[in-house]
Amino acid sequence: MKIKKIFLMLLITLISIPTNIYAYSNKIILGGNNIGIEVKTKGILVVGLYEIDNERVAESSGIQAGDYIISVNNNNINSISDFTKEIENDDDKKSINITYKRKNKTFNTTLNIVEKDGEYKTGLYVKDKINGIGTLTFIDPQTKKFGALGHEIVTKETNEILNIDDGSIYYSYITGITKSNNGNPGEKEADYDNNKKYGIIKENTNKGIFGDYTDSINNENMYEVANPQEIKEGSASLFTVIDGENLESFEIQIEKLNLRDNTKNIVFKVTDEKLLNKTGGIVQGMSGSPIVQNNKIIGAVTHVIVNDCTRGYGIFITNMLEESEN
Repeated sequence: MKIKKIFLMLLITLISIPTNIYAYSNKIILGGNNIGIEVKTKGILVVGLYEIDNERVAESSGIQAGDYIISVNNNNINSISDFTKEIENDDDKKSINITYKRKNKTFNTTLNIVEKDGEYKTGLYVKDKINGIGTLTFIDPQTKKFGALGHEIVTKETNEILNIDDGSIYYSYITGITKSNNGNPGEKEADYDNNKKYGIIKENTNKGIFGDYTDSINNENMYEVANPQEIKEGSASLFTVIDGENLESFEIQIEKLNLRDNTKNIVFKVTDEKLLNKTGGIVQGMSGSPIVQNNKIIGAVTHVIVNDCTRGYGIFITNMLEESEN
């Protein structure tokens, strides 16, 4: 595919020391399986402007790609169909009043409408849904919360975090791999079945997407959660799917750890010959693939290093689990 602050509750008394209190389990279900992802935007997302009779009629409104239209003529809108209905219900159909958001600031403007070939046109390309694929990282068996990706979903047009209303994750399977080359990361090719829903997405943050897992869970694939201080440089395993729905383990080497960063905590290199031959290293769609060391889950893949696709970044699993609580 192609994110909120961590709150620490400190209980302090005269006879105790400060203690970090978290609700997540110390054993979680390992992910690694591919998932289809669909998210609905909060408002409708402007992804571009187009010309009508060689004129960019929307430019005078000040609306830009990356803005979210949240109301038309003082009526809230949640979808493109809402947007269309407001235009159809407008009395003069020459202009409409728009309220939109940009970087958490709200603006009001007037957008001109042009009738052409029997249709009313705005000069705006808009979306109300985004879909793609990624990798499930974990399911907490006690809370049934899930985490995936290890990073935010961003808008392609502005590379900023996507403001989502809600979304879902689905069963998915790999149909092919476009291999990575240095300077040109590859990607997983996959299909997903939106009739096989796994869960509801509630948050899109810089530490991943999180929500409620609604399908049945299998407690057999449980791993203990590693604290960052337990993680060492050296060998580890990455779990992901590169063919169909077959979850496999691949060898990696942890090269560096960063305990202070919130997201880029692990630098690693793929050393497994099978994975290198199949994918060339890290590919898009691998985000969220869990990393295990000494039979404990320590983190998840988040990014590929573009000029050396055998190397990538990972996030500590504890950072994802803490985020899933908020």
